[in-house]
Amino acid sequence: MGTNQLAQVSTFRVSGSPSMLKKYQVLLVAPLALLGPALLYRLDPPPPRAVRPPPATAGDNFSTAAGASLETFTDADFARHVEQLKKRLPANNFTVIIQRPFVVIGDESPADVKEHSEKTVKWAVDKLKQDFFAKDPKEILDIWLFRDVVSYEKNALTLFSEKPTTPYGYYSSTHKALVMNISTGGGTLVHEIVHPFVEANFPACPPWFNEGLGSLYEQSGEVDGHIHGYTNWRLPGLQAAIKARKVPSFKTLTALDENGFYNEDKGTNYGQARYLCYYLQQQGLLIKFYREFYAHRKEDPSGYQTLRRILRVADMNAFKRMWERYVLGLRQGYEVDSLPPSGVN
Repeated sequence: MGTNQLAQVSTFRVSGSPSMLKKYQVLLVAPLALLGPALLYRLDPPPPRAVRPPPATAGDNFSTAAGASLETFTDADFARHVEQLKKRLPANNFTVIIQRPFVVIGDESPADVKEHSEKTVKWAVDKLKQDFFAKDPKEILDIWLFRDVVSYEKNALTLFSEKPTTPYGYYSSTHKALVMNISTGGGTLVHEIVHPFVEANFPACPPWFNEGLGSLYEQSGEVDGHIHGYTNWRLPGLQAAIKARKVPSFKTLTALDENGFYNEDKGTNYGQARYLCYYLQQQGLLIKFYREFYAHRKEDPSGYQTLRRILRVADMNAFKRMWERYVLGLRQGYEVDSLPPSGVN
């Protein structure tokens, strides 16, 4: 973020507001019905290690302090964007908020939209830029927050001439928009915020790390001032795949192109990528891995050799067996003694 914290609110009509859901976790990606009442319990593994970023080196394409990023758009640029956006609003009950580097648009009450923009969007952007990304997205992107599934499906079709293929939300670089069914929680929102930052900072990032990092933060909070991913709904499916011996080698995972990652056993690929990132995070290695991977991206485009080096293992098959035992020992939920500070929902 820059020093200008402009958050302009433009309200066209205040419709009836649903009760505001107070969350003590930044995000929950799956519907609560899928997570069940067992969501809130303490994990068996030890508390997460504090993530302390290694010092930056000259030429690094990431920020080491919140606000030390490169902004490309002025207040006037955002004002012009909002004026054009107003002409496209599908109804008069939408609230528009400039929350750099995005514009947030929602059809909940103005107070609810403002809360999402500050306590989810701004929080996630600040924390991601603190540890990973220096550059903002190359264009001003819109974040559409639709209040329920009816609004989500209807307005996505109206605005973009396409019906969503996911009940939660998605990022479309073609439409320069993040499109969310916010009634399912803020998890998908934070996940999708990762993607335009990866696009701007690491264009050649392979899908395993792009989605691994995004899905890590589907359920997250704050530990020692840094964004921290917790175990989530992807864990049981991955554990089942491990027991069925269907999880590929890390060399295979990291070499997958978009077609292979998204179309060949997609669920296992997401789960494996997420919990590899989770393991790195818990060992205090995730930020270091990202920086080393970026620095050596030309000679190691998949990140596999960097992964071996960061892990300090010679036998990746032996590491995979150890990692699988580690994953099987995890439990779905989050560490209830590691809640974000007051004011972060």
